[in-house]
Amino acid sequence: MRKLLVILGVPVDNLTMAEALDRCDEFIAVGRATGRLHQIATVNADFVVNALHDPELRRILQEADMATADGMPLVWASRLLGGPLPGRVTGADMVPALAERAAQRGYSIFFLGAREGVAAKAAAILQERYPGLRVAGVLSPPPGSVLDMDRSIVETVKAARPDILLVAFGNPKQEKWIRMYAHELRVPIAIGVGGTFDMIVGVTKRAPVWMQRVGLEWVYRLAQEPRRLWKRYVHDFIYFGYFFARQWWAMQRGRALTIIPTAPAAPSAAPEAPAVPEPPAASLPWPVLTVEPRLEVANLEPFTVRANQLLEAHPFLILDLSATRFLDSSALGALVALAKRARTKGGDLFLLNVQEPVRQILDLLKLNRFFEQFSDLAAIAEWMERQQQPAPIQPAPTLSGWTIIPAPRVFDATTAPALLEQTGAALARGEQVVIDCSQTTFMASAGMAALVKLDRLAREQGSALRLAGCAHDVLRTLQLVRLDQVLAIFPDVSVATATPTKPAPIATEGGLTR
Repeated sequence: MRKLLVILGVPVDNLTMAEALDRCDEFIAVGRATGRLHQIATVNADFVVNALHDPELRRILQEADMATADGMPLVWASRLLGGPLPGRVTGADMVPALAERAAQRGYSIFFLGAREGVAAKAAAILQERYPGLRVAGVLSPPPGSVLDMDRSIVETVKAARPDILLVAFGNPKQEKWIRMYAHELRVPIAIGVGGTFDMIVGVTKRAPVWMQRVGLEWVYRLAQEPRRLWKRYVHDFIYFGYFFARQWWAMQRGRALTIIPTAPAAPSAAPEAPAVPEPPAASLPWPVLTVEPRLEVANLEPFTVRANQLLEAHPFLILDLSATRFLDSSALGALVALAKRARTKGGDLFLLNVQEPVRQILDLLKLNRFFEQFSDLAAIAEWMERQQQPAPIQPAPTLSGWTIIPAPRVFDATTAPALLEQTGAALARGEQVVIDCSQTTFMASAGMAALVKLDRLAREQGSALRLAGCAHDVLRTLQLVRLDQVLAIFPDVSVATATPTKPAPIATEGGLTR
């Protein structure tokens, strides 16, 4: 079972390097058989701070198949949160270890990114160090944003058919690029490795081992590149420290206010899973698991055993939190792991009757939009009916001469093609279109790329395209690539349809004007 600890909204796997490599073996076996890509992130404090401000990156890290602790601040934070990580599993250590494993087991690796010549040299060094290592390909594309990178990169990787794809674009670009093309790359493993290639070839030198062990590697790196790194380190220190203090205080306060006693954990062997699963919910074919008033690391194992047993038999699982008043960081990690497992199987995890103390924790750690939350079973049944029996295709409604097309709730690479086709057809007919984003909770780079294409098509057709009802996270995602400056965005559909049209800048895939 996957064990996660949530730190500032980012789930981090509780594992060692050996366990990480064993899981990579599992990923490759599954990926070879199914074509499914498993995304791995090596998370440090800078990743976490970036995720605080970047909803797309945050969602990617929350949905990653494995997220290792790349920096000592995360290890120290885990100890204060009561779910201590065994230590760092850094990208700089994982890449050589994975290359050695690949040489032993016949896996092939593609080296993508870094400056011209660096990736090729890193591949050659690892081949020399680990005889038998198969290099599927090497490519260092020119710099560019995720949205305007040449699509030939994807085709080159697909043609090489590697088992492992190492992407050195830097965070968050590498994580977003992997997520954008995960559905079509058909690579078992893709890892964002940042500056690891530079470290392998010696462009960037690693700190002595003793500095790594005591958490002073950042000092060594700062001494090497003070002008580039000092602002980033100060920024990360302030933001990570401030938001971690808020999480730590919320956890301490939650424990203090929740005084309901819990049964002590078994002293040795893991508790047996119940022989008979919980009965299904009334009028629903899915089981309901009642969560204890207080779920934390001390009593977490019986819950995860029971929940995972239910997910073995059912793709959907309902967690009743009516009596629950406190979830610690390990319990939140368990919920993230369960949701990830259910969604991988085509199901989901539903939170039922979330009480205010738990809701506050979910909001603080920015997990409120990651989970599906419902007030009663009838709402779940209605949601399931909409998902499993999509409404028949019919003409889009119009308002004041504008065609209204709803954006998907999760606007990513899997849902963007359908909206692109429907909206593109309307624009080709000369219709003016408003894309209603009021129900959209997450927009990925693939969704933004679709909007750029539609904006261009609208201008070519002499028509107009507008967005309306963008939630805070969606608007923030658009702002990060400056698409808010070139797309016509309105607070709601009524305002969008009532406002006269006027010329606007042209959107490019990079989110700039020209």
